[in-house]
Amino acid sequence: MSEDDKPRGKPAVKAKAKIPNAQSIRSPEFTPHGISAGRGSGLNRPSALTAKEAKKRRLMMIAGIVVAALAVSGGVYWWVSRPGPKIEVTGKFAAEPKVAIPTKLEPTKTLKVSTPIKGGGPVAAEGDTVYVQFATYKWSKDKDEENSRVKSSSEKVRSSYEEGQQQGGGGPMHLVIGKSGLKDIDKSLVGKSAGSRLVMQLPPSKELTQLSPQQITAKDAILFIMDVQAVVPKSQQPQGTAQKLDDAALPKVEDKGAGKEPKVTVPDKDAPKKLQVKTLVTGNGPALAKGDEAVVNYTGKIWKSGDKFDSSWDNKQPATFPIGTGQTIPGFDKGLTGAKVGSRVLLVLPPEEGYGKKGSPPKIKGDDTLVFVVDILAKVYK
Repeated sequence: MSEDDKPRGKPAVKAKAKIPNAQSIRSPEFTPHGISAGRGSGLNRPSALTAKEAKKRRLMMIAGIVVAALAVSGGVYWWVSRPGPKIEVTGKFAAEPKVAIPTKLEPTKTLKVSTPIKGGGPVAAEGDTVYVQFATYKWSKDKDEENSRVKSSSEKVRSSYEEGQQQGGGGPMHLVIGKSGLKDIDKSLVGKSAGSRLVMQLPPSKELTQLSPQQITAKDAILFIMDVQAVVPKSQQPQGTAQKLDDAALPKVEDKGAGKEPKVTVPDKDAPKKLQVKTLVTGNGPALAKGDEAVVNYTGKIWKSGDKFDSSWDNKQPATFPIGTGQTIPGFDKGLTGAKVGSRVLLVLPPEEGYGKKGSPPKIKGDDTLVFVVDILAKVYK
């Protein structure tokens, strides 16, 4: 019997496998080859980019997002911090300034001081005398029913620049720091140097009404623009190094202390025939040049009689003189040009260096030689 014909027992029973429905197969259990199971599966779709190109694209995308974020944040920051309306003061020092006060800006409630032009001259202190030019603006609360953005109005009240032009070029006005009658202005001037322009925003107060009682009320703020053209020390005395003068043929000058007129003794001798210029104190300040204007104290005597004919000390106010331009007597122009601020100078002027043959009646005759002692206190900055 062949092997194929031998009995094999019971036929084998085939196992019945349950085939799941395709709809019930979850993606992690069945993923066709080469197709991503979705984001987060850890499997990647095929890409035509090389690894280097893919990395470069990712970096470019990140950079683009960062730039966009910075642009947005920068724009927001500019909008939040952009400058609001502000007062503008322009123009040259010692000349009428151009002033713009925005109506969108409310009048100040506190003292605010800025120095758009900073000078290089001496610094002002309490009790010093300052020579200034100024412009004053009334600054009031205002409302416009048709425009809610309008918060103030302003108008010019006074200008010493304009007044000087109307009076034929009158010089700067003077005030003593601490005695101006306006505390905020006194406070603002301390520590400021000659040659500086101050812009002062002064809050409403009763004392400001004295600037113009007819126009300014206790509810109005003030904008004050002030050019400090000279600073004269409180002591009003020479500032420098004393020089010994021992010449019996010239007048003797004796110092009497700060702010006091020196004693001048004219010798009992013939007057010199030529101009005499002697520096008794060499100042620490800048030298006066042609065209400068000097603030000085002086006393003048007649050689022949010894009589005093003029004195700024008696007038209790320093005088201002232009230097080297022919607007004063010749001896002053010649003797003070080149002299330094802070100096004390002795001048002996023959008639031709003084008032000439006509003299200056009734005190000075045409043949009188004059004696001056001049303290150069300050230079006027222009």
